[in-house]
Amino acid sequence: MSLADTGRRMTAITMGIDHFERSRNDGRSLLDGEGLVPIYMGADIVAPNDYNSWDEVQSDLEALSKEIDGLPKGERKVFFEGMLISLKLAVRLFSGGSPTFEEKVVDLVGAPRGKVDPAIIETARDNLDRLLAGSGFTRGSLHDRVIAWEEDRAIDAERLEAVFTELMDEARQRTNEMIFDTGDYTMQLHPVSDVPYTARCNFNEGQMDLNTDLSFTRAALKHLVCHEVFPGHSTQLISTRAEVDAGRATADALLITANAITGCVQEGIGDQGVQLIDWIEDDDDQIHLELRRLRSAAQTTAAWVYMVEGKPAEEVMRYLREVAMGQEAWARGRLRMAAHPFRGPFIASYWAGNEAVRTVRERIRPAQKADFLKALYGRAQSPRSLDMFPAE
Repeated sequence: MSLADTGRRMTAITMGIDHFERSRNDGRSLLDGEGLVPIYMGADIVAPNDYNSWDEVQSDLEALSKEIDGLPKGERKVFFEGMLISLKLAVRLFSGGSPTFEEKVVDLVGAPRGKVDPAIIETARDNLDRLLAGSGFTRGSLHDRVIAWEEDRAIDAERLEAVFTELMDEARQRTNEMIFDTGDYTMQLHPVSDVPYTARCNFNEGQMDLNTDLSFTRAALKHLVCHEVFPGHSTQLISTRAEVDAGRATADALLITANAITGCVQEGIGDQGVQLIDWIEDDDDQIHLELRRLRSAAQTTAAWVYMVEGKPAEEVMRYLREVAMGQEAWARGRLRMAAHPFRGPFIASYWAGNEAVRTVRERIRPAQKADFLKALYGRAQSPRSLDMFPAE
């Protein structure tokens, strides 16, 4: 079997799982109609397999496992192996199994087990301390100064859409020049409330959902535009479809939005978006970068101690307030997400994905950048397969 055959078969099986899970009417769906693959750009390329039972799915996954075993060693085989493990864990959940939170983090998401090293969190806090002092925020505790900075830099509600549009235009221009030409694609702002997320790429509707229960600095809104649209999720969707159409990528590239092992690198591209288009403009951007790094690490640790170590919700909330210095709605949203039986472990995908993309981005030579971007934006990747760049 060729890589192209394996990629097509994996895509047909994955989308078959997606359709079967969506069609369940027994009240046991774990994804509330969202499906295993929330956004699929390949309906006209690879049709889903038709399943009537989880036993049929398991049979196809076992056959796919034997096919993957026969592939040549390399990046694609490593990706297929990881994706297969992820799909098996998803099917185990969908069919009524009860894997542990740890199993879901490692096998479904592809992230490291455990808490983030406390030294990393303390380093981020030290960096924030220094950067805030340099920007004139010197009075009170670090928590007080972070809150003061966020309040001072908060965008007024009536200006939110105008700032969003300005940032979207600049991000699109930079992305088209540096990453991939998305043409005239853009997104509109769609305010939402009482949701567990900060922002979401609503690609099919052409809008970026933004949780207006939170306030946003310009730096924070810039990050979200880069994460969800340019050069993040929307850009990755458009570019992978173009690569498949051109025959440069196998069909599995169409699975980049899957709630599976692909999610780590998808979120990593989003969280590295500002750096990927070289858009660190000022001290506020540096402060937000460190603050986001801190919160990403802290939420990963918080989810682990909540779901694995059994720490009480109020203790975990206090940790998020004091260590991550997060707004109340953000902290509540983190616990809501962590407790979800399927989405919960994906809270670790932000930290793991950011580290996966950052590590490779920072080690490549300038002459390797074009090939790195092709690997990052043109193929489905897991953290392990991406770490193999550049392949010998």
